[in-house]
Parts: sequence; C-alpha cells; structure tokens
Amino acid sequence: MEGIGHRTLRVNGINIHVAEKGDGPIVLFIHGFPELWYSWRHQIISLAARGYRAVAPDLRGYGDSDSPPSASDYSIFHLVGDLVALVHALGQDQVFVVGHDWGAIVAWWLCVLRPDMVKALVNLSVPYSPRNPRRRTVESLRAIFGDDYYMCRFQVSMYYFLTMGFLDKLFQLDDWGEASSGAPQAMTDRMQWLLPALLPDATGHCFLPLIGSTLLTGATDTMVLACSHDSKTEHGAIEAEFEQIGTTSLIKRFLTYRTPAAIIITKEKGIDGSLEAPATLPSWLSAADVEYFANKFEKSGFTGGLNYYRCMDMNWELTAPWTGVQIKVPVKFIVGDLDLTYHTPGVQDYIHKGGFRKRVPFLQDVVVMEGAGHFINQERPQEISDHIYDFIKKF
Repeated sequence: MEGIGHRTLRVNGINIHVAEKGDGPIVLFIHGFPELWYSWRHQIISLAARGYRAVAPDLRGYGDSDSPPSASDYSIFHLVGDLVALVHALGQDQVFVVGHDWGAIVAWWLCVLRPDMVKALVNLSVPYSPRNPRRRTVESLRAIFGDDYYMCRFQVSMYYFLTMGFLDKLFQLDDWGEASSGAPQAMTDRMQWLLPALLPDATGHCFLPLIGSTLLTGATDTMVLACSHDSKTEHGAIEAEFEQIGTTSLIKRFLTYRTPAAIIITKEKGIDGSLEAPATLPSWLSAADVEYFANKFEKSGFTGGLNYYRCMDMNWELTAPWTGVQIKVPVKFIVGDLDLTYHTPGVQDYIHKGGFRKRVPFLQDVVVMEGAGHFINQERPQEISDHIYDFIKKF
C-alpha cells in the first residue's frame, strides 16, 4: 500500500510485525480492538509525507505478530514492555505516540511507566482512567452496565479458593497417586505437580512454599489456599459466538458500530441480535479494507485481542503501586461525539469539568468531532492526520 514497508522484529521475547514508512522523527501508532496496523494506513501515509517516520505494529495477539497462548501473557506490563523494546529496536529512546481504543490505554500506561520515552501523545477515544483503589475493574463495569456488557461477556473470572479438607481423610485416596498419602511430607511432594495441573494459569505466584510450610507444621486440619493473581477464563465461549457470525460479518459489525451507547450482548440474543450488520458499508470502509482485516483475523483468531480484556482485573492488582499517578507528557485528546466511550456515564463531565486535566496536567487540547463514531482514525482519516501533525510539530 503506497510504499509502506513491512518487517518483523524480535522484541520482549516475541515476534512483532511492523508497518512503516518515511524518514524523520518516529510517530508510533498503537491500534485497538478488533484492529491491526492497517487501521492507521491513512495516517502512516500522511505523516510520512510530512517528514515523519510512521511506525505501526500489530500488537501481541494480533495479525502477523506472535500470540502467546496464556491470557496472563497480555498484562499491561507485557504490552508496554513490547513497545519499550520496539522503540529501542528502532534505535530510538523517545518517540511521538498515537493510540486508539486499547492502543490508547496502552499509550496512557506507557506514559505512566516510561514518560521519558514519549515526546508527546495524541490519544483517540479513550481518556485516561486512573485506577480505582476501591473496586476491581470488571466489578465496576458489572455495577454500571450489568453482566451482559461486552467487556464482561468477553471474560468469566474466578478466583481460586482451594480447600484441602481434613488431612487424615482426603489425601488417602488412590486418585492422588498412592493408597496411603496421609503423611504431610508425602502430600506436599504431590502438590508440587498437582497444583500446576489443577491451576495452570495460577502458577508462578510463589504459593507452593506456603503449602509446604503449612502442611508440615500440622497446625490445622484444614487449609484454604487463595490465588487471586490471575483469572480462569471460559476460553472459546465468546470465540464460539464470533465463529457463528463469521469473521467478515463480525468485522463489519464492530467497525461500523455507531450507536452512542454501551454494547450489550445478551446471552439470549447473542452477537447476531446485539450488533447490527450494516446493509451497506460506509464510504470510509471499503470491501477491500474489510477483507484485509478478515483475512488476518481468520489466521490469528480473536483470542489474543480478547485476552487484553481478560487481564483487566490482573492489571488492577499489578498496578496498585501507581495509584494516583498523573500523566506528565504533553497530550492532545480526540473523541467523536457518537463514540460509545464518550457516552459512558460520567465521562463527559470528567473530560470537560476538570477531572481529566487534573489527572493529565499537561493536557493541551481536547477535540470532540461532530458526527464521528468510535473508529475515528478510519472514519475521519484526513482530519485525524491533520490533528496529529498540528500537535506534534510543536515539539
């Protein structure tokens, strides 16, 4: 596409596909869900023509980049780590950043964790949402929108509460490996292989020494083990609904969604009855565009992108040390007035009545684009390109 180059870089332990064009200061474009580098096709060409080196990766789990198998491989630290390593692989220490949707969230956290690497930020659609120390992310979403809110439907989280029971009875069963395994040491030895088998997503959290010490002391008849550092997800449930719709139809439904309200996917109606298929494509989205997205998602599947949502509660736990941290890089924020994010309860007051600026003190401009929906970088490509250029040329 008009001289856009492609290559794969090894960063942060995975392969990341990158599209790039131009010479000059780097502008790093970060896409959202369900998207690819291709969402920035217009901005890549426009910014390259104005003297910048436009770089747009497929994020982990998307397109031609690697898709690690575990949901826990998609934490905000993995995502930011990928970008830090990518910038260094490009031979740079600091870049301009542009994000949209999940890409905006990742960009905000890049600014929190590595503000030294961001010259200036242009974020689309998703304002900075500081961590709420009183309530987990998914719990908050359920309280506002209910269980059928699409982000809640994308995951089913469970926290592990494993009751060991009475030591002299439960662990004498043949199923555990021997006819008699009542001795605490023998039981501890078996737990070394049993727990990873039972809870594959919960390994790596240093609880096996706790088990050993608790069992060997023999101080209690019952031990309760709680592991809340990861979540058990119904892998394949929402993916199965996606498959029923078909990839091409699903891409059309998501990218053309323009209702300024939350996406509710009831289990009775499913996606087919909750996300309307467009009769015709809008002028800004061609059949060839849809085909490009669909072909890539046919190969990669949607699980990688869904895992971003499935890590939200884990991110809430892991980012506790950064509660209350401000964004201290120059920022421009752009949102469409038909964007569902702009109509989240309380968001407009937050953006326009001081809350946003309090948490982003170097916020220089907020643009609300009339008549624009969520996928604003594709719907209004030239305007977005102009907004980006007009802002970053100051620095």
